[in-house]
Amino acid sequence: MNTKNFWFQPAVPPGGHRLPPLPYPYSALEPVISTTTLTIHHDRHHKSYVEGLNKAELELVEARRNRNFSLIKHWEREIAFNGSGHILHSIYWTVMTSPGTGGQPGPQTQNQILGYFGSVSAFVEQFSEAAIKVEASGWAVLIWHPAWGRLEILMAEKHQDLTQWGGIPILVLDTWEHAYYLDYQNRREDYVRAWWKLVNWTEVERRLLMAMQGKLPLVIGMT
Repeated sequence: MNTKNFWFQPAVPPGGHRLPPLPYPYSALEPVISTTTLTIHHDRHHKSYVEGLNKAELELVEARRNRNFSLIKHWEREIAFNGSGHILHSIYWTVMTSPGTGGQPGPQTQNQILGYFGSVSAFVEQFSEAAIKVEASGWAVLIWHPAWGRLEILMAEKHQDLTQWGGIPILVLDTWEHAYYLDYQNRREDYVRAWWKLVNWTEVERRLLMAMQGKLPLVIGMT
């Protein structure tokens, strides 16, 4: 098979996932997201997902070695939960920037939004409502879907629920309470409305173009 046009992500060995550094200082998102919230969210919460993912993968390596799959349901659940948390958080950091510096949707992003949602304002409203109304702890996720050849908005509960197979995340908003409670208490809607000031549309455009080629980087600058 000719593979010259294929893009390959370097393989991560089992248990080899790492917490990506933030692409900006901890104070960069103030006043929308405080330094304290960002520090705890990244250094503690995201780190716990990375550690949980690595542990689950190594436990499954051991299960395969011993041909003992008695805990397969538990560890598969842990991989889905922690792996999804790691991926979405990694993207979340990259699609934000200092308030007011994120620009406007790029040409391809705007073209795809207008083609499916009808207008940028309709897209923003639907995405915001998905983030506000996702049950319990969850996310609003804008994906590029290769099977449909277009964008779609999904609500993801507990990271991994309510997803569509094959969808590549482009823009994500974390609405777990640890993402906003110190700054907004129970006012999730205020957090969601303010969050749009942080969107890094240049990064969203880059992610869309890469997703259209089947690429899903977890850090800025990866091509």
